[in-house]
Amino acid sequence: MKKLIRFGVSLDHHLLDAFDLHIKKRKYTNRSEALRDLIRDNLVWQEWDDDKETVGTITFVYDHHVRDLSRKLTDIQHRYQPLILSGMHVHLDHDHCLEVLAVKGKGSVIKKLADILIGAKGVKHGKLTATTTGKGLS
Repeated sequence: MKKLIRFGVSLDHHLLDAFDLHIKKRKYTNRSEALRDLIRDNLVWQEWDDDKETVGTITFVYDHHVRDLSRKLTDIQHRYQPLILSGMHVHLDHDHCLEVLAVKGKGSVIKKLADILIGAKGVKHGKLTATTTGKGLS
């Protein structure tokens, strides 16, 4: 069993009030769990900054009527195929498609792929969601 350590934290009361509101909105059972999540999130981004092997998703919405866009997006994905674990394509309406790509690899290369896809003309919105392989996180 992992050893738990208790420690004190001093905060301005306004900051603590805002944190308690965050805890309530997110349905945390206590401050400790919310604090653990904040620390883990910071550690995940550190993995990305250190260019370690990471995982995440690239999500984007695009207008499939934009000339040659579907082919360009497919070509980009084929070039970066070793990073892409899986993909999902959804037809949202007559004009728009949603793509979600599960990716794994070095953080810098995944960021580059996300920037290329999201920056393509005709992509209306996109987001890289970074997470971790879980190695080394408690």
